[in-house]
Amino acid sequence: MSNSNLILTLAKVIIAAAWADGEIANEELNSLKDLLFHLPDITGREWAMLEMYMDTPIGEAERKQLLVELQDEISSSADKDMALKALDRMIRADGTVTEREKLVAQEIRDAIEDADAGVFGLFGHLIKGPVSRRSAAVTSAPNREKYYEDFIKNRVYYGVQMRVEAGEAQIPLPDADLRKLSLAAGLMARVAHVDETVSEAETEQIVKMLETSWNISPDSAKLVTDIALAEISPEMDYYRLTRSFFDQTTEEERTQFLDVLFAIANADGFVSSAEIEEIRALSMGFKLPHKTFIDAKLKIPREQRAN
Repeated sequence: MSNSNLILTLAKVIIAAAWADGEIANEELNSLKDLLFHLPDITGREWAMLEMYMDTPIGEAERKQLLVELQDEISSSADKDMALKALDRMIRADGTVTEREKLVAQEIRDAIEDADAGVFGLFGHLIKGPVSRRSAAVTSAPNREKYYEDFIKNRVYYGVQMRVEAGEAQIPLPDADLRKLSLAAGLMARVAHVDETVSEAETEQIVKMLETSWNISPDSAKLVTDIALAEISPEMDYYRLTRSFFDQTTEEERTQFLDVLFAIANADGFVSSAEIEEIRALSMGFKLPHKTFIDAKLKIPREQRAN
């Protein structure tokens, strides 16, 4: 295997070690990013993948799967040395090592030391397919990389899917509908964020719209709303959001959705100029006629909007 693959897999295992206590404080996360960013040969796309591993906790089953993948990547004593040194540097980065971190670090060291790195190990890599060392339990372990494209293109869907797989939520919708719902929630969150602060009324309105339009439970609607508000910000490029929403909706659905966006903007009783401009930009992204946007805007009483 190439050295770049080893570095990427090692980085994933290091992130798994950082999740040993079940949480990563914001300062620790920034330090972790500083450390990993300076690993050699990490491309932009690979960095986005590492961010996906930093996004939510890594449990024991997924960590063990990553350990096996790391073993498969080690093909020399130099690989072992590099992996061990990087691990030690990571574990001691904050100056303290918890007992849980020590246990996980030892587990990783054992996996690295047990990796076959001699001639037979190298030969084994050539024929490993049918004689893979992965057990059935490891094979069925969680693997967030199947959602990598969603992490890049539809962060709300990714966040919802991770909660569903973790057993924290149940949203009984076909996958296509869940993706569309997630895009809609992201666009509503974008409008709510325009004035830089999201009011309680705007949050409640998004929950209401998701609950009634998609026939999901109040708890599920609140979960999706919280994820959308956390993942979407005014700085996020809306082109991908609007294009994906356009691809998955009809013109009639997009027209009706403008009313939803104005309802979010008007949740606190007034639609600002910035909110109107944001919805106008989204309407253009939906490839709707300008008259359709104007018709939706005029449904808001004059005294409740900027213009």
